[in-house]
Amino acid sequence: MKICIYGAGAIGGYLGAELADAGHDVSLIARGPHLATMQANGLTLEIGGARKTVQVCCTDSPAELGPQDYVILTLKAHSVFPIVEQMRPLLGPDTAVVTAQNGVLWWYFYGLPGPLENHRLEIADPGGTIWDTIGPERAIGCVVYPSCEIVAPGIVKHLEGNRFMLGEPDGSKSDRVHRLSEALTGAGFKAPVRKKIRDDIWFKLLGNATFNPVSVLTGATLEQMGNNPAIRDLIRQMMTEATAVATKLGVRFAMDIDKRIAGAVAVGAHKTSMLQDLEAGRPLELDALVATVTELGRLVGVATPTIDLVLSLARLRAATAR
Repeated sequence: MKICIYGAGAIGGYLGAELADAGHDVSLIARGPHLATMQANGLTLEIGGARKTVQVCCTDSPAELGPQDYVILTLKAHSVFPIVEQMRPLLGPDTAVVTAQNGVLWWYFYGLPGPLENHRLEIADPGGTIWDTIGPERAIGCVVYPSCEIVAPGIVKHLEGNRFMLGEPDGSKSDRVHRLSEALTGAGFKAPVRKKIRDDIWFKLLGNATFNPVSVLTGATLEQMGNNPAIRDLIRQMMTEATAVATKLGVRFAMDIDKRIAGAVAVGAHKTSMLQDLEAGRPLELDALVATVTELGRLVGVATPTIDLVLSLARLRAATAR
């Protein structure tokens, strides 16, 4: 099985190291000192108190690799548009593209019955470029739960979690998604195949669309936000609006809002990924995690005034930080 991981940072490196160690033909696309170190010394994974180094093909040029069975995108969503043309050499007739990314993505309405079937989301995919280049028929949804970090170039540390939830946009139990699940499971991951992957996307998105932008405005951890009554009420209102949008789209939640907030707060003194990006001077995932919720709200006629306000403030905060 030929697997290319495009964007082999922390999560991509974790996936790549374990899949390569399990015997799969893995290629990593990365850049900068991280790439140079992996090319020279291999990819090192620190996990469970142990350290292992795997030798794996690493490059910054997809054209060197040729068609793959699976391309796993572990780039942040806003980073896909600039590189989508470079992906073409990786795409053979049957290549599946696994979107191991947060947020509402470009393929969301593909194969979704109803009046919005095959609708293209402008914020997620300006001009439909990703849809036209990759093709939505290639997409496999993937909700990522592990936490990892790059501690030094070429060295990835696994912090917690090993679950990657998979699902076809049309909910089918296809051979390709089952083969991928088996490959991931054999490499030590939990990789259930889900019939309603959009429900899983929204469950994670409830936290990302609310705690993340509020953390950018406050500089606070999950624990600090959740234990502040006014901020907790703000997050609850944002989650209420997002839930109304999702429900209008047919999504069903297995947990109520207060339990969802409590679960995030229980993580403790943790900075959201968006706050970490702000402090590091990196672009923020505001489009995929927040703005898509407002776009979907307009599509289904659900107002999102609190999310709109927080999004505007977070955009300004990001701009002034730069």
